[in-house]
Amino acid sequence: MFAILVALTTRRTRLVLAGTAVLVVLGALLGSTAFGKLQTGGFDDPRSDSSRAVDVLDAHFHGRANVLLLVTARVGEVDDPRVVAAGRAVAADLAAQPGARDVVSYWSGAGSALRSQDRRSALVVASVADDDDASDVVKRYASRAFDPPEVTVEPGGAAAINNDIGDQVSSDLAVAESIAIPITLVLLVVAFAGVVAALLPLAVGLLGMVGGLAILAVIGSVTDVSIFAVNLTSALGLGLGIDYSLLMVSRFREELAAGHDRASAVSITVRSAGRTIFFSGATVVVSLVVMLLFPPFFLRSMAYAGISVTVVAVLAAVVVLPALLMVLGERVNAWHVGGLIGLVRRRRQKAPKAAPEAAESAFWRRVASTVMAHPVLTGLPVIVILLVLAAPFLHVQFGTPDDRVLRPGAAASRTVGDALRERFPADLSGSMEVVVQQDGRGALDPAALSAYANTLSRLPDVARVDYALGTVVRGSQTAPPNATSVRFRAAGDDLLQVVPAVDYASTQARALVHATRALPAPSGSTVLVGGAPAVLVDGRSAIGDRLPLALGLIALATFVLLFLFTGSVLLPVKAILLNGLCTCAVFGAAVWIFSDGHLSGLLDFTPGPLDTSMPVLLFCIAFGLSMDYEVFLLSRIKEVRDTGASNVEAVATGLARVGRIVSTAAALLAVTFVAFATSSVRFIQMFGVGTALAIVLDATLIRGVLVPAFMRVAGGANWWAPGPLRVLHRRFGLHEHVEDVPQPVAAPPAPRDSATADTPVRSSGPAHQP
Repeated sequence: MFAILVALTTRRTRLVLAGTAVLVVLGALLGSTAFGKLQTGGFDDPRSDSSRAVDVLDAHFHGRANVLLLVTARVGEVDDPRVVAAGRAVAADLAAQPGARDVVSYWSGAGSALRSQDRRSALVVASVADDDDASDVVKRYASRAFDPPEVTVEPGGAAAINNDIGDQVSSDLAVAESIAIPITLVLLVVAFAGVVAALLPLAVGLLGMVGGLAILAVIGSVTDVSIFAVNLTSALGLGLGIDYSLLMVSRFREELAAGHDRASAVSITVRSAGRTIFFSGATVVVSLVVMLLFPPFFLRSMAYAGISVTVVAVLAAVVVLPALLMVLGERVNAWHVGGLIGLVRRRRQKAPKAAPEAAESAFWRRVASTVMAHPVLTGLPVIVILLVLAAPFLHVQFGTPDDRVLRPGAAASRTVGDALRERFPADLSGSMEVVVQQDGRGALDPAALSAYANTLSRLPDVARVDYALGTVVRGSQTAPPNATSVRFRAAGDDLLQVVPAVDYASTQARALVHATRALPAPSGSTVLVGGAPAVLVDGRSAIGDRLPLALGLIALATFVLLFLFTGSVLLPVKAILLNGLCTCAVFGAAVWIFSDGHLSGLLDFTPGPLDTSMPVLLFCIAFGLSMDYEVFLLSRIKEVRDTGASNVEAVATGLARVGRIVSTAAALLAVTFVAFATSSVRFIQMFGVGTALAIVLDATLIRGVLVPAFMRVAGGANWWAPGPLRVLHRRFGLHEHVEDVPQPVAAPPAPRDSATADTPVRSSGPAHQP
């Protein structure tokens, strides 16, 4: 396969670049339509009991009450005659909007539950089933298109939250990219000491982003895709494109410095670095595929985005980038940047000619040598540090995203949510919807319905129960049937709204869901429990039930891939354990920061429980990127080991040769993710900061300390495998080999701006994997 790629990029260069240009234009046009096809939400299990309850509500009850208008008197109270007239006018205006159904307000006789405790605000509630209609309604009131002089009107509820989060994600993405791309370009220029060489990784990264968005647009046309997948597309596309390009460009410049002509340099680069990139991409894809096992389409969307971006980044790096290098040749070193790097290099040039090993990183060789001289003394403190970081995860709490994922004051839905929690007797947005379906016998008998509602109201932590026959508090009827009863009965089914007295994400609320489901259903009926607390319970169950299978599959696939690459049984196990330890440390740090709120002032967010899907997402992304760097490092160590070097020498030389590339790639990739800390959406901040932390920990403590320490302690056992597996590896394993290429007659001195190469310069002999 790599021989075909070499022929394609060296002999059909113009065809490759012309085809790429056409695909980029088409991809940009297609990708620009992606936002209109993506959706908010996607955190629930569509096959769960709570989702079935939503389906019944949509079919028979015009959906959930997803639009709340907070109407606040500018002067006086909500019962003042002028405010009453204004409130009724707001309700009438909402009822006149397309798609608005079952409009209920405090002024229509819904009772004091829709009035704030200070009597200055009240609610107008409606169901708007169509997402576009709901978005239009929210935008109407957010823009003050209807705002009587006596009151202010602010939109809230699920529709407003979804609308505000979607708008915020789009604007935050633009801000993150405006920060990440310039900083990345500067760091690339510093790393390569040349503008042309620095632009190539950035170009490949942008290709990954464009290709990923185009594929998301296609997938979004046939299935549900979360809008949050765009963030992963942006960060991972840019990051992986840069990672892989660093390897390719560094290797190409090295081969030019060794005296190869451009065709030979491209050939060696594709067959060595390209092979590593192909294999690294496979390990990332394996880590992402397991997210397809989970029901929430938020996670499946992240899998779609991650897999698409990784495939595009790999193809761009092993096909498009070599064609560009073939065109550039020596001009890849053009537009040299001096400064401190130039001064350092000029000093080196005045020194006597160095041995081949001088091209290695002296810093990373010293690190490896120091660690292996004292593996236990250096390794154990790092393990302790990672375990301390992981400790907060022991008290993790989970939730589903609500308005509190937005910064205070960032959107009207957050303002309304805060008002509901602080000024109203109970938070309607956290209520449970209990649907009683009759088994073909007509409506439930009023006495049986009343008895069931009374039983529900007596459950611990229930503030009240609203249903067709009125309102019940602790078994006592506090309000008779009124104008709201019409929205609680339809097509022979009954809806009971159970309003908890506690936060929906609390342990008590989850216990209330289980207690409600444990109650016997009224005779001849089936009960479905939905609403925010039930969605959280079902979401935790959906993740937890499939988590062992996902972890097992990712461990098995990783083991098989690394075994095929190394022929070792121990090294894949080592990689899985160390990557798992790093991921646990990231989980703990995420709880410490975003749940315990230790950096809430700096990052400006409201602390809260972690979304149930985020640990899975963080694990898959962090594990995949860790395996990326594992392959980079093991390829170098294996290369040296295959020449007959000792275990200690192989590890030290391998880290010295690849350490600079891994650390540079990690720094650049961390920048693209940490830029999401500027987001106004809490779980996007957590995703960015958590992934950046995982990358930094992996490139420093894991690759720099624990890998050398582990391999020093294991010694010769690093490369052990039972006899049958050795036979299997000889037959099916991935053996590093670069076919003969014309050797340079003489290797000239390395150019001034080729110091990014992390491998020894060789003037003869086959080129090896970077």
